[in-house]
Amino acid sequence: MSIFAADGVSNVLHSSLNGISFRQSVIADNIANVDTPDFRASTVDFESSLRSAIDGGGAESLDSRSVAYTASPTQTPVGVNGNNVDLRKETMAAMQSVFQYQIVTRAVSDRLDLARTAAGAF
Repeated sequence: MSIFAADGVSNVLHSSLNGISFRQSVIADNIANVDTPDFRASTVDFESSLRSAIDGGGAESLDSRSVAYTASPTQTPVGVNGNNVDLRKETMAAMQSVFQYQIVTRAVSDRLDLARTAAGAF
């Protein structure tokens, strides 16, 4: 049993961490293949699925099947070797993902601190 299953906000945080982690993996794959001929970079979108899941049934009903973590090909122009990885774009996306992950993990940490404080009050 996960500690994230406690309430709707925790479910959203857990889903966000999964999505950001998946995005980081896809970005790493893109960067690793920067010189691979005919490789097509992908991008991850989970935010729209997360938003729809929240709107459709509320955060309390979120689980691992509620949110789609999808990778789709980017629209970056293809180079001479058929590869469309833009290293600058991927580096910026990686940095953004790191910051997003830090923010969400901080929110998780703050919620746990709040739970500890509440438990100590009794």
